[in-house]
Amino acid sequence: MSGHSKWATTKHKKAVIDARRGKLFAKLIKNVEVAARMGGGDPAGNPTLYDAIQKAKKSSVPNDNIDRAVKRGSGAEAGGADYQTIMYEGYGPHGVALLIECLTDNKNRAAMEVRTAISRNGGNLADPGSVSYMFNRKGVVIVPKEQESGKPVEEDDVLEATLDAGAEEVNDIGEAFEVISEATDLVAVRTALQAAGVDYDSAEASFVPTMTVEVDLDEARKVVRLVEALEDLDDVQDVFGNHDVSDEVMAALDEE
Repeated sequence: MSGHSKWATTKHKKAVIDARRGKLFAKLIKNVEVAARMGGGDPAGNPTLYDAIQKAKKSSVPNDNIDRAVKRGSGAEAGGADYQTIMYEGYGPHGVALLIECLTDNKNRAAMEVRTAISRNGGNLADPGSVSYMFNRKGVVIVPKEQESGKPVEEDDVLEATLDAGAEEVNDIGEAFEVISEATDLVAVRTALQAAGVDYDSAEASFVPTMTVEVDLDEARKVVRLVEALEDLDDVQDVFGNHDVSDEVMAALDEE
């Protein structure tokens, strides 16, 4: 898990400071809009919307853009698209299993673009169910070690705050802690952290691999290339893989 988690955190960190920030903003705004459509425009009564807004704010999406997305999604303002969630399954280089989560208003376009990106980067699409069994839907909360208050948070503090709320494990992933729970306990875990005065970067239901494939530097490069090609697609919201990247390989990748 640890190597996979470090990879996810590095990817998240890079995405925020990336030249593709505009593309990241668009995806975060789409998340907000869809959450508002599914559960209403009041974050207090719609935990999914609350978390989508929190993540967008942490990634510096302007408040005006967030507010407009909520209004479009809830129907208070015209112009919202009819997005559908589609999950594609595939294999990348070195047999790495991939789940590709799309939010699209055009299924045919999404399918064609995902298929093209995978085949051009050494992977192939798989039949539904042939990859998904290797992943569990889990709640994942990322807690930065350096808190906004300026006071650092310790692993014991995070564990103590979340254990009774349903946290299954707390992983040290470098500059942050990752709190894993059942997806149904995500809101309880996030609320427990807030009650304890602990700041968090994101709280969302995610796909966590039950088995991982260790990749060397060359294999990791190829997997990164494929994942980035997929994440560059407007319809792709997230890519989950079961690749495990060692600290040494991660350091080498960061230098490139």
